[in-house]
Amino acid sequence: MSDKATDKLKGMANQAKGSVKDATGKATNNKKMQAEGKTDKLKGKAQDTKANAKHEMDK
Repeated sequence: MSDKATDKLKGMANQAKGSVKDATGKATNNKKMQAEGKTDKLKGKAQDTKANAKHEMDK
């Protein structure tokens, strides 16, 4: 698997994990879990951006 694809998959996984944590934190009024979820979502978005940048450089 290419490095770009790996970054893309990791990004999607972190965004999904973050969404679940964020929603669970909201539902249980757990601010720490909610913050962790938001952090994971941002990490995922950064990985996705990195993959997109690598793709653009290869053009």
